[in-house]
Amino acid sequence: MNYLAAVIPLIIGAALDCAVGDPYTMPHPIRLIGRFISRLEDFVRRRFAGRLRKGGVFLAVTVLTVSAAVPLAVLIVCYSISLWLGAIVEGVMCYYLMAARCLRDESMKVYRKIASGDVEGARKAVSMIVGRDTAVLDENGIIRAAVETVAENTSDGVTAPVMYMALGGAVLGFFYKAANTMDSMIGYKNEKYADIGRCAAKLDDVLNYLPSRITALAMIVCAPVTGLDGRGANRIWKRDRRKHASPNSAQTESACAGALGVRLAGDAYYFGELHKKEFIGDAVRDIENEDIRRANRLMYASSALVFAAALLVRALLFGGVLC
Repeated sequence: MNYLAAVIPLIIGAALDCAVGDPYTMPHPIRLIGRFISRLEDFVRRRFAGRLRKGGVFLAVTVLTVSAAVPLAVLIVCYSISLWLGAIVEGVMCYYLMAARCLRDESMKVYRKIASGDVEGARKAVSMIVGRDTAVLDENGIIRAAVETVAENTSDGVTAPVMYMALGGAVLGFFYKAANTMDSMIGYKNEKYADIGRCAAKLDDVLNYLPSRITALAMIVCAPVTGLDGRGANRIWKRDRRKHASPNSAQTESACAGALGVRLAGDAYYFGELHKKEFIGDAVRDIENEDIRRANRLMYASSALVFAAALLVRALLFGGVLC
């Protein structure tokens, strides 16, 4: 029974994510964290003018502390009342930290727009899930961007949170998501964010170092199960996993590119500025709309493998502690 109590929050979270997905019409803790980051950024820019690197450290520490302290306080109260009440509340928290269903739904919006011939609609849909400028993308560029974001966010949005929740429950999961959200909002290497976002970007690199590599290996293992090229995934991962300014992003992108047999990445515009990037993968064939579906199948299969391992780790670490 203790082992069940240890893993039930992750099971509840995964079940709710698969069944419901992101609750767009309800308050979402990650969106609240995003608003907190925005307001704190304004404060830091005023109070730390000329010292934005120090201000960025203050911003990061404050956001991480609040993001972890609030769920910790709630769970302490709930678990003090009842083990099962705590497990259920923590399960709902875990649900908010998983994004597999949302990632699939948003990328499939791009797929359906392309399938219907609505390139402009697809361009708008993909702009909701990528950070690059999308106005210059043609149809293949739109598809490529959608596949890339599914590949990268398999780690950032699904498996990495699961790994941290296996080690530290929802509290550590919120700590990770706060860091990841900061990186996505202020972790850019441009004039506006280079100083204030430096701490957040470095922290995100550290936190994603192992999860991105574990997820890439899971993709390689799962590629044949989903009808994709496991050998190609392994070959391209070994060759191209470092072809990115981030030490982590190319890990899953290279495994996915190899599994699909397509070429990803390349030059992209961000905030109107061209960023030169190496290509990832070989153009064994041209990318096609169906690759968005294939990338999602690979995302779900590799996430399921990581999730099963996370349940085992959680049970071994905490099954004998709970009572």
